[in-house]
Order: sequence, then structure tokens, then C-alpha cells
Amino acid sequence: MVMRERRMTFEFGRREFLGGVAAVGLLGGCRVSDSGAGAASAGDLAKKLEGIANGILGDFPEVATSLGIDKGPRAPLARRLYDRTPAGVEARKANTSKRLSELKTFDLEDLRVPAKLDGAVALAAHQTAIDGDAFPFGDQVTLSTDIGYRSTPYVVNQMGGAFIEIPDYLDSKVMVPNVPMATAYADRVEAYARNLDGETERMAHDRGIGVVAPDFVIDKAIGMIGAGAAEDPARSVVLTSFQKKLAEAKLDPKLADRVAATMRDKVQPALQRQLEELKKHRSAATHDAGAWHFKDGDAYYAWALKASTTTDRSPDDIHRLGLEQVKAIQARMETILQKQGITGGTVGERMAALGKRPDQLFPNTDAGRQQLLAFLNGQVAGIRLKMPEAFATLVPAKLEIVRVPPSIEAGAPGGYAAAGTIDGSVPGRYYINLRDTAEWPKFSLPTLTYHEGIPGHIWQGEYSNRAALIRSLLSFNSYSEGWALYAEQIADELGMYDDDPFGQLGYLQSSSFRACRLVVDTGMHAKRWSREKAIDWFVKTNGDDPASITGEVERYCAWPGQACGYKVGHLEILRLRDKAKQALGGKFDVRTFNDALVKGGGVPMTLLGNVIDQYIAATKTA
Repeated sequence: MVMRERRMTFEFGRREFLGGVAAVGLLGGCRVSDSGAGAASAGDLAKKLEGIANGILGDFPEVATSLGIDKGPRAPLARRLYDRTPAGVEARKANTSKRLSELKTFDLEDLRVPAKLDGAVALAAHQTAIDGDAFPFGDQVTLSTDIGYRSTPYVVNQMGGAFIEIPDYLDSKVMVPNVPMATAYADRVEAYARNLDGETERMAHDRGIGVVAPDFVIDKAIGMIGAGAAEDPARSVVLTSFQKKLAEAKLDPKLADRVAATMRDKVQPALQRQLEELKKHRSAATHDAGAWHFKDGDAYYAWALKASTTTDRSPDDIHRLGLEQVKAIQARMETILQKQGITGGTVGERMAALGKRPDQLFPNTDAGRQQLLAFLNGQVAGIRLKMPEAFATLVPAKLEIVRVPPSIEAGAPGGYAAAGTIDGSVPGRYYINLRDTAEWPKFSLPTLTYHEGIPGHIWQGEYSNRAALIRSLLSFNSYSEGWALYAEQIADELGMYDDDPFGQLGYLQSSSFRACRLVVDTGMHAKRWSREKAIDWFVKTNGDDPASITGEVERYCAWPGQACGYKVGHLEILRLRDKAKQALGGKFDVRTFNDALVKGGGVPMTLLGNVIDQYIAATKTA
């Protein structure tokens, strides 16, 4: 049995999406040669690209640990963190500029050569980073595969910053099997303290030029960092996780003394200093939600939108697209609701009522949370059995489902994924925010699992880990999130909802949710919607839990543009699938098409068409 295609014509229709974008536009600054004189061979180019990759790792050393490659010549990276001080940020910008100049000297004309496609991907990523580095505020980190999705005009917010990211990273990613790695862990805790103060210095600078987050964003950040500043350092996750790892490795517990002292004498005071700076930001803050409220905010949003979608679509175009998509998707939902006898009121109102039904809710208790996690693991087990119907090439996709740490759940997204190591020794993780189980009615959970886990982020990430190192290090929001939405569609096409109409409603509500994001993100940042208008419109339109949507809307304020990459990427994948079907006719096999998407690796939308053109050409001649 092969995967059945359920035509999602409401998702795309006849209108071409990115159609006319040419990959050559990305290569305008490159030297090209048809004579071959002076041009590097593919092998030489691959070697040079590995040097580029090592430069990226030098700027973002955490990534080496996340991928499990902080060994051998890269072992010193295990002692370092991304430098968030002003000097560190300036050094990173200079390094990015130098690498971009080098990339522009490469001959990248024939993108059928894998190394040249790799070079074109690296060039596009570095150009995006340099464009973002032109803004003298915020945190543009597009070249980090760990945190590149969350570039922001606000150095610290409820979604990101050292306090949120580093403790979780040390806990979940850093192994301590021996004394040298224990020492490396302690070095990184020292760097954590420096990074907190570095962020605080940058925040003071940004406040001085008027770049201050909205009051509601700062309020959440103050609550989270205030709790950290007040915490007993001896009970911090940084120390307790380290102590546990030492015990598991049967290492001397006194190795934790240095970390304990650093947490007490350096980290805790640094958190207090950051808290005081946040309070100064709060005094200067307004309630304006969009980036337009500070100088150069409109230009910043234009960059953020381009970086997140890897297209040149305007805010007005994306806003209109979102409204069209919501209407089309909810028409399909209406049909299913009618068949289930759920009538009266808007689609959003009926979905809201369905989300409150007792049979759709897990108890908001520790036992209920365990039941919810068990339900998710059951969904993973079920979809694994279907993967041979959707892919010709399979991967193990090692996966753990874990709760978002309670210390950061107030500001964290509802669900997200973290890749495992290249060698598979550390599995990928799918995090779910369980601050309130009412945010997760049962019908909403299968599609979230397919998005974050299999065949979504964790599944796709294992293919990326098999690519050249430079490609494992570069991720593109519109590709990765577009893939994850397409993964939700794959599950529907595999028949996962054949006996679960409520689950299918959850899937369609999720698709409508991503379309709503297009409307709300552009609404706040380009059309000057208020936070309250955005929340009200979202809840009424899609029927989601108001508390969950409040967190979502505030996320879009902290990460302008990021939420638009999902549906834009999904629609481009569907356009290319239609193109491949038309070109190949009876030779089209959705399994090999899906293989081409994931094996081609993360690319900007402007280069994804090149990947599929090569798939079409190879299939025709096979």
C-alpha cells in the first residue's frame, strides 16, 4: 500500500507561489567560470566549505556539542558558549563578513554539483545574516542551527536569552562522562555568567536608542528572571543536573564545587543585574506590540520577514494570503463538523466548545500530564509503522518526548523540537508545554506530534545529519517549518485520521492556526494591530484556548516574522509537488519525492526548486 494523496487544493490552488524566483539571483556576487580556469574542483570546494563550517562552529560552539562533534580537533569548543557580550557579537559579525567574502569567490554556477549547491546554500545564509547584522540592536543569530529561528530585536525577552537557553542546554545537551568534560561543563557555567552581563550591557545600549520590548513582553521576562535571581543556587538546574551527571558517571562529587561557587558568586549576581536592567526597560516601555514602534522597526520587520520566509513577499501579500487560507481551510472543517452533528455558530466557536468537552481533556494534574505524554508516545508508535508508505529511504528517528521545564514554561512555546546528535548517541527531543493541560485537548495532539516528531522535525533532522557538515549547520525557518506542516499533511494522507474525525479536525485547525499566524504577525508588525486585537481575532477565528493564544501572540512580538515561515514554506512544497507530478506523470512516486525533499537538506525556498528540478530530471532518465 502506498501513501494516498488527499488533494489539498484549498492550500494552494492554481496560483504559482514562488514560481519565477531564480536561484541565480542568489549568486549575483559570486565569481562564475565556464572555462574552469582557476576554479576549484568539487573536492577542493568541499574542503573549503568544511573550513566555512568550522568557522560557523567557532562562532556558535554549542552547536558542535548538540551535534556530538565536539571531539578531536574540535574538542576546545566543548568548553565554550556563543559569546553574547558586545565584543563577542562584533567579532561574530566580522567573522560572518569574512566568510561571505570568501563564499563570493567560489565558482557556484552549476548547482547540479552537490558541493556547489552546498556553497549556494551557505552563501544565501551568510547574506541573510549580514543583512541582519546591519541593525545595531537585538540578537540576529540566523547562522546557529540551535537558536537561529529566534532572531529578535530584543536581546532578552520571555522567549529567549541566556537565562532561558543556557540552563536547558547544559541540562539536555551536555554530557559529563569523564573529568575533562566535567571541567568543560564548569568552564561553560563561567561563560554563562559572562554572557548574562554581556546581554545586560547590550540591553542598556538598546534602551539608549529606544529599542525596548512591549510592556507585556518585559513583564513576563521580569517574572522569569526574577524567579531565577531569587532561586537558591544550590537548587538550580545547572548545578543539580551537573551533580546528577557526575553521580551517573561515578565521578568525584567535589567536581561540582566550582559550579556551585560560580552559580552563587557570579551567575546569581549577574541575574540580579539583568533584572534591574529589565526594570529600567519596563519604565520606558509602551504597550505597542509591533516592531514599528521603534526607529528602523519597519526595516527590521522587512528583514525578519525575508529571513523567516526566504522570499520577498510583502506584509500586505502575506496578510492577504493568510485570510484566503483561513477561509479555504475552514470550509473543509465545516464539512466535517456538519457530519459530526456539530452545528450552530462559527467554526471557531464550535472548535472552542469542542476543546472544552471533558472527553477531550486530560486532568491538569501530574497524573494527567503523564497520561498525556503516554498518549503522545502512542501516536509516535502508530505513525512509525506507516513511514514505509511515505518514504523510500528510512531513518531510525530516535525520539524522546519530554515536558518543557517548568522554570521556563510561562514564556515557552507550546511545543518544539531539538535535534539529536549526528551519531545518534543522543536522541532528538520533542518538548511539550504542560503548564495547563487544558491548552491541549486530545484532538489537537496527534498533529502536533507529527509536526514536532515523526515525520516532522526529528525525522527530517536525521536526513540533514547525513549531509555535508556545512549543510548540517545551516537551517532555514521556512524550509524546516514548511516541512513540518507538510509532515502533518503526510499523516492525513496516510490515513491516520480515517477513524478519528476529531483528530482530523485538530489537524485542520492546526493548518488554519498557521494561516492565522500570517494574518496576526503582519497585523501587529505592519498594520499596527494591538496585542488585544490580535488575541481577540485569533481566538474568535480559530477557536483556540485564549491562554495559549496569548502566549502565541506575545511570541510573535518577540520574534517578528518567524511565525510566517510555516505556511509560506508549506505552500511552496505543495507547488513543487504539483510541478513534479505534472512533469513525471506515471513516473511520479510520492515516496521518492518526499525523499528528495528531506535528502536535499535545508535550503532557502529560492533554492528548493533547484533540488526538485534535479529530482525530476533524474526520475525521467531512470
